Amino acid sequence: MLTFSSLDGVRLCDGLTRREVLRVGALGFGGLTLPGLLRSHAAGGAEVRPGHSPRARSVIILFLSGGPSQLDMWDMKPEAPEEVRGTFRPIATDVPGVQICEHMPRMARLAGRYTIVRSMSHSDADHLRAGYWVMTGGRLARPVVQASGMSREDRPHVGAVVSRFLGGSTTMPPFAMIPEFISPVGVPRPGQYGGFLGAEHDPYLINSDPNLPEYSPGELRPASDLDPLRLTRRRSLLRRLEQRVRSLEESAAGRNLDPYYARAFDLIASPAAQRAFDVRAESPATRDRYGRHVFGQSTLVARRLIEAGVRLVQVNFVRHDRGKGGQGYDSHSVPPNPPHLSWAKSELLPPTDAAFSALVEDLAERGLLDETLVIMMGEFGRTPRFNRNGGRDHWPQCYSAVLAGGGVRGGHVHGASDRLAATVTSDPVSPEDLLATLYHLLGLDPTTPIQDRQGRPFPLAAGKPVAGLLLEEGAPSPDSRSLGGSPGGAGSYKPWGTLR
Repeated sequence: MLTFSSLDGVRLCDGLTRREVLRVGALGFGGLTLPGLLRSHAAGGAEVRPGHSPRARSVIILFLSGGPSQLDMWDMKPEAPEEVRGTFRPIATDVPGVQICEHMPRMARLAGRYTIVRSMSHSDADHLRAGYWVMTGGRLARPVVQASGMSREDRPHVGAVVSRFLGGSTTMPPFAMIPEFISPVGVPRPGQYGGFLGAEHDPYLINSDPNLPEYSPGELRPASDLDPLRLTRRRSLLRRLEQRVRSLEESAAGRNLDPYYARAFDLIASPAAQRAFDVRAESPATRDRYGRHVFGQSTLVARRLIEAGVRLVQVNFVRHDRGKGGQGYDSHSVPPNPPHLSWAKSELLPPTDAAFSALVEDLAERGLLDETLVIMMGEFGRTPRFNRNGGRDHWPQCYSAVLAGGGVRGGHVHGASDRLAATVTSDPVSPEDLLATLYHLLGLDPTTPIQDRQGRPFPLAAGKPVAGLLLEEGAPSPDSRSLGGSPGGAGSYKPWGTLR
């Protein structure tokens, strides 16, 4: 939260105090701050290879950090041995022949509105590398250890790319992340920010739990003791600083004190911007529908942000409600608590079921599902067999993801796995393919090049859009179908090139 104190301290030769300069600097001299983020609006609409009319306007990524088990959620194998299938049982969905876990009953009633991809696959079982791969669409080239953080040499998160090419509304940052970065060891893992695209394309990080009374959206909410007069004085201070550094236009300081700082002040004082982040503006019934837990309320904030014009929001399932922090879905075992399945039943699946189903229903009721792509995924899946601690280990070779809205088919299962959900047997989808599909639905050509800090070109995504995930031209859209309606038709939407 921004705080503005009294103007005091030792004065410099230009009549400004060092403290005054630092306070305006609190608005951001680069990196995860309002002025830097606002610069991305100017970058929006940058040249991109001719593509097609977009099917989606915005994206919500529900990231189940740690790796959700395909066998215990979306790709159950009831005929497999117990050491593979576990004790969870499948239940029928509203789509004939499609079953999911019994502990996701609300999602079961909405299967006609989403596609399950049972053939996600890559080759990296390390959390940091796998997470980077699925969020950026590229392999992590530098060596990393568990405590490795983000680097400006890294590829940008998909949200940063969307910020670069599409921008956002005139009043909101284009890319946001909630409730916090994925950082189990205290350092944000690689792949979650702008990388070599620069700080102006970093996410607006809310870094607060919307389920708590002390929830704050950060810089967009002024301090409680900040009255309009004091904010006006800060704007006056900004103008004085700009005059002072005008002769330093070519310096880093001169470049940072620019019109985007005035925009930052405008946003702080904007009731509309503050309202977009304020989950308390929702009715108690709506908040209950999403679930009174960090994941549910974060997902509700994501819907509000998309409605207000944010292009991409990532909601990280990074902890449970038994305490701050945690490993999300990384449940090899959870001693001294119950083993994996009991933990999943009590702490993992109920929030996931509530948040996803409420989001899809809410978007549909508001007429937004047709233009909002929802992706629920993790960095990999879980081993076919339980380990000795009653949990499942990392398994990138075969796992699942769920997509809804934004031009994606409903009531569909894409790809298949073997009898143990260990190997993909048809229609494999790589992280590159999934992100290429996302770009495609937003109207961006995935082959569009971006350059790293050394000037080397990279495509937005090296994969190809997956035709089998796309809603057929002329087929009923998710918004036009009733809840639990019939699935959409076969994918044949191919505005350019040959889709896989």
